[in-house]
Amino acid sequence: MILKENNQKTSSNSDPKTKSALLDKYEADAKKEVDGYERLKKKESNKLPRPTGWRILVLPFKMPEKTKGGLLLGQETLERQQVGSTCGLVLEMGPHCYDKEKFPEGAWCKKGDWIIFARYAGSRIQIDGGEVRLLNDDEVLATIDNPEDILHQY
Repeated sequence: MILKENNQKTSSNSDPKTKSALLDKYEADAKKEVDGYERLKKKESNKLPRPTGWRILVLPFKMPEKTKGGLLLGQETLERQQVGSTCGLVLEMGPHCYDKEKFPEGAWCKKGDWIIFARYAGSRIQIDGGEVRLLNDDEVLATIDNPEDILHQY
């Protein structure tokens, strides 16, 4: 990445503006939202199932629709990837998740964590064109910081 810097003086007496491409990238990353999460949180939250017992409500990660080279992926390819998605965002947890008797070492994840789970784990629930999954608390395989780090890149 090339850093751009603008140190030109203008005719006004204001200070020169300095901005780097790296700063632009950080700002853009900060503005990114998890695709579908904000919409679900604001408009659709009353439609979401509330997990009971030891269940965890997960929003599967939505695959990018474009490759790094700018090619659009076909709808069938996107649907196949989505079904086989193995990571998601924990939206809610049931009241008995990670019970101290069953999990004496503590919880494996918490609300807001990105998790990895088995390819076909849990129940898939369709809500207004989107999908959430209900997993058992013992189906969580790992936590990750960024789901894009583990996805197959085209």
